[in-house]
Amino acid sequence: MRFSKMLIPTLKEAPKDAVLPSHIYLVRGGFIYQVASGIYDFLPLGKKVLDKVRAIVKEELDAAGCQEVQLGFVTPAELWKRSGRYEKYGAELLRFEDRKGNEFVLGPTHEEMMVEMVKQFVSSYKQLPLNLYQINLKFRDEARPRFGLMRGREFIMKDGYSFHADREDMIREFNLMESTYRKIFTRMGLDFRVVEADSGAIGGEGSKEFMVLADSGEDTIVVCEGCDYAANIEAAKRKAPEPPAEAPEAELNSFHTPGIKSIDDLAKFFYVDPYHLVKAVAKKALYDEGKSEIVLFFLRGSDELQETKAANAVGANELEDVSEEELEAAGLVPGFMGPVLIVRNVGAFEGAPVFREEIAHPGLRMVLDENLKGAKQMIAGANEKDYHLVGVDFGALEALPYADIAQVREGDACPRCGGKLSYTKGIEVGHIFQLGTRYSEPLEATFLDENGKRKPFVMGTYGIGVSRLLAAVIEQHHDDRGAIWPAPVAPFETVIVIGNVKDAAQKEAGEAIYRTLLEGGVDVLLDDRPERFGFKMKDFELIGFPYAIVVGKKLSEGRVELVSRESLEKEELPIDDAVARLMEKLG
Repeated sequence: MRFSKMLIPTLKEAPKDAVLPSHIYLVRGGFIYQVASGIYDFLPLGKKVLDKVRAIVKEELDAAGCQEVQLGFVTPAELWKRSGRYEKYGAELLRFEDRKGNEFVLGPTHEEMMVEMVKQFVSSYKQLPLNLYQINLKFRDEARPRFGLMRGREFIMKDGYSFHADREDMIREFNLMESTYRKIFTRMGLDFRVVEADSGAIGGEGSKEFMVLADSGEDTIVVCEGCDYAANIEAAKRKAPEPPAEAPEAELNSFHTPGIKSIDDLAKFFYVDPYHLVKAVAKKALYDEGKSEIVLFFLRGSDELQETKAANAVGANELEDVSEEELEAAGLVPGFMGPVLIVRNVGAFEGAPVFREEIAHPGLRMVLDENLKGAKQMIAGANEKDYHLVGVDFGALEALPYADIAQVREGDACPRCGGKLSYTKGIEVGHIFQLGTRYSEPLEATFLDENGKRKPFVMGTYGIGVSRLLAAVIEQHHDDRGAIWPAPVAPFETVIVIGNVKDAAQKEAGEAIYRTLLEGGVDVLLDDRPERFGFKMKDFELIGFPYAIVVGKKLSEGRVELVSRESLEKEELPIDDAVARLMEKLG
């Protein structure tokens, strides 16, 4: 292909709203063009990269035994209602009616559609397992689309779905897809991590994300310095923290704490480490069909609430803050809320009062962090203004609901090896789920097993953000001059830059090298534009072709330059040697 014949509208200035390198360089390099908020057209260079990414994905999936289909972009709303996701998915699901009043959605993912198709044609265990996928357009009505292809409303995604007779076979396929995804992202030249993740609105029993490491990533990843443990912050676990100091010793009692509401103030008031305090976090949990309730989450004062974990613990779609007025209307005392009450009994010992704990707030939902289980000598809100309880013993209370709701901190101990955990940033480019019967049961998708018994399909689902990968590659491969594409996904593997197209010798040599590379199977672009040499080299650096062969003034000595975009190192070589060296680098 010749540069002079292609539509490659490179720009000097970045879009005003662009802050990430990928957004800046994809627009400036002439890869994409914004037509509406979160919606982009792919120009010729962008489409070439998109096709190369798609080809790698397809090659590896097909090699793993998957079969490609293509489902409708528009999905009947009835399927989403039957699966229970119509309300749960929230405002990001674009709903609309056709002229006849039939309800539809623009699919952000296609579990329902694929299940509906498979149930029509697969009826026996003899037809299983089956793994079907598509690489197709999706739509998610983002409230704040930003960062170019990183968080758009319209995007291209690979979504695959596997169907099995039992859980064991589903897990086998899940592991195969993890291995396949590793091959896909390795071929693209990406540095990535496979992390444990939250299943979110997709649902299911377990999931893993594939994260491209980049400082600009929106996701926080927890990694271990001593082993390969990695998890999204929303799903990360830790070893139970060791007490930083001995617990204060006190008999169970109520203690006057006038105006002391915060954990920091309470720690100073009692001269104790926050580890021995009970923190109360009140949230409003939102459910399907507009239902909501106030939930009290309790954890150690040294910890912070992880909202995704907390929402999952109560089965909520999301959590939102609660005002003090709403808490007071519910009979709660802001700043002094606790999970227990003390009850005074008059004992037989000369009328001396005996205190015991009871679970507080009957009828109000509470969840305690698992690290509070069995905790003793704790200090918690007394559910009375200006009072806290001391000497609280959670081991004395039965039927308290516990869950992992605390956010893992840097420095916490790894749940596998005990090593030190730390944070890094990542961009999610793939996500695989163990669905089980999450969709097959409500959609009544069943098969006959070997005993003639009808059973629901056991499923897995597997996604890759195909268009997002263009942005992820650049976030990991760029400098202050432009993009640096790895050869397998580059728009062209090399560009031949003719320094002066008016020089007949340079033009003839450039054309000859171009033909030689084409015959050698190299994806090559000939920059034959009648532009200044410096302008052409700026475009080479901005667009990010892996290599350039520069035909310039050194041609009089029979030599050309081979330039590496990654290092910007130049090698002066005879023409034949330059071609051979390039072929060697491209493998």
